[in-house]
Order: sequence, then C-alpha cells, then structure tokens
Amino acid sequence: MRQEAARAVLPPAVFDYYQDGFGAQVSRDEAAAAWRDWRFVPQLFRDVSRVSTEVELFGARLAGPVLAGPTALHTLAHPEGEAETARGVEAAGSLLVLSSRAGRPLSEIPLTRPWWFQSYVLRDRDITERQVRAAVAAGAGAIVLTADAPYVPLRPVPQAGELSPAARTVGMEQDPALELGAIGWLARISGKPVLVKGVLGARDAVACVDAGAAGVIVSNHGGRQLDRTVATARALGPVAAAVAGRVPVLVDGGIQDGGDVLTALALGATAVLLGRPVLWALATGGADGVRDCLDLYRADLARTMAQAGLPAVEDITADVVTRG
Repeated sequence: MRQEAARAVLPPAVFDYYQDGFGAQVSRDEAAAAWRDWRFVPQLFRDVSRVSTEVELFGARLAGPVLAGPTALHTLAHPEGEAETARGVEAAGSLLVLSSRAGRPLSEIPLTRPWWFQSYVLRDRDITERQVRAAVAAGAGAIVLTADAPYVPLRPVPQAGELSPAARTVGMEQDPALELGAIGWLARISGKPVLVKGVLGARDAVACVDAGAAGVIVSNHGGRQLDRTVATARALGPVAAAVAGRVPVLVDGGIQDGGDVLTALALGATAVLLGRPVLWALATGGADGVRDCLDLYRADLARTMAQAGLPAVEDITADVVTRG
C-alpha cells in the first residue's frame, strides 16, 4: 500500500502527524471498514461497452468524482508541497481543495485548473476576509468552510518553523462561537459558492442549506477532531436524504478504492474527497504520484461501474447498494 511506502520515506514525526487521529483513534480506524458494510446489486442488460466517470461541479467539468481534499502542510511530505500537488491534480483532470494552512503561499502554487479554497472562520475575521479575498483573486471557484473544528486538539507539528509566527496568535485560532451566519458572510465577501465541511447530521445539513450553503461535505475531519464521531459511510445516506437534491453532497473519510467511491455515489454523494491518500502519493511520487493516485481511483471506479451495469455516473442510484 502507498501508505506503507510513505511510512518508509517520511520522518516518523511527519508520518504520525498526517496519520494520527485523536484520542483512541476509534473514528480514524473504523472509517474504511464502514464502507465495507455495503454490498452491490448489479444492474443487468445495460450497455457498458463505454463507461464515463465524468461529473460537473459548479461549472467545472472533471474527469471523475474523486477530488483532492484539503490537508495542511504538504511541504512536510514534499519540498514543493502544494505546488507539486496542484500539478498532479491538474494532470489527472481533477480538482484541488487548497487548505488555508498550506505550506506554500498562493503565489507559488500553479493553480490553473478549477480549484476551491478551504477556510476556517478565525477569531480575527479580518484575517479570514483577507485570506478569502486573496484566494478569490487567485481564481478560487468556491469556498469550503470547515465548521467542525471549534478548537484544535493539541498535537505536535513537525518542523514547526514551517508555520509563520502569526499562525500561533490568538486571532488565528478558529472562532469557537461560529454561527450559521458565517455562511452568508463568506458568500458575500467572496462572491462564490460556499460549501460547509464537517456535516454529519441531517438537521445540520438542512440548517446549512437554509442558511445559504451551496453544498455540504460529510466529514469527521479524518477522526482528528472528536474521537468516536460517526463514520461518514454511515452519516452520508441520512444527510443526502435530508438535503433532498437541493445542493451537492460530498463526502470524505476512509475511501480506499473505486468500490468505496461507487458506494458513496449510490448513497447520495456527488463526489468524494481524498485526504491522506493524496499525501501518501505526494510523499512517494510527487506530482506523478498524485496524478497516479487520482487516476487509479477513477479507473477502479470505471471498472466497478462496468461490472455493476452502470455506464455513467448519472445512472448510479440508491438501489445499486444494500446493507451487507
């Protein structure tokens, strides 16, 4: 597995920083297994001589429904950091969600394909506004508000010198009094669609959409915030049902192969995001590794779709899966 290859090349402190969840690691460890609770129900007598994995998100046509999710400090995995990640994402015809805590400044990242900017709402909202406006000026097509991190659990950050002194000030901390009004505020200052990341409950999903969210992302932050949160494979279906097609629903967490991607789409997701797999690919292969990672997921999805009798993403419906 690419994870073990990354373990071999990364300093132990860096590998642990990327890999570790929080607490007893329950949420991190059950993420992948939760997708295996589902079984496929193949559709017969369908023409799958050609299979298309293409999707469209907010006007961006993508080669497949597999995106590079927001993760911090790619410079710990590769000297070029997010610049190398962006090259790999572009080569794969995918989309990068760039973390606001990237290891490279925007000016050093070749963001030529559609991309989104992940943002927290910080205690000092002026800092948040400057970050968002800079991202929009650089071409960000959407803002992803991470809403599930009122506080950051203490964990050692390797090579802390990568972070600027400002990143440790009180103003740069997440605002623990975050309210739904922040969605509309971000939409106004950015002029872009705002997706809310960290949604695990149907009630919150509806509240976010009612408050102006253009999309929701089912995520438990890779198990890094609150341990024993529900696995995203179990939360996705109820969230998608509650949203009822009003906005796109995306999901991350423990997605290992094309079968998991197909399961997510059948449960109501428009696309999935990869976090740690992209970091492992970056660490072991740079831009080529990131490209290969995304391409492999997409190719495996296409093979699984063909075997399940599904010629296009639009043909994937809820009856394609059932609980095992």
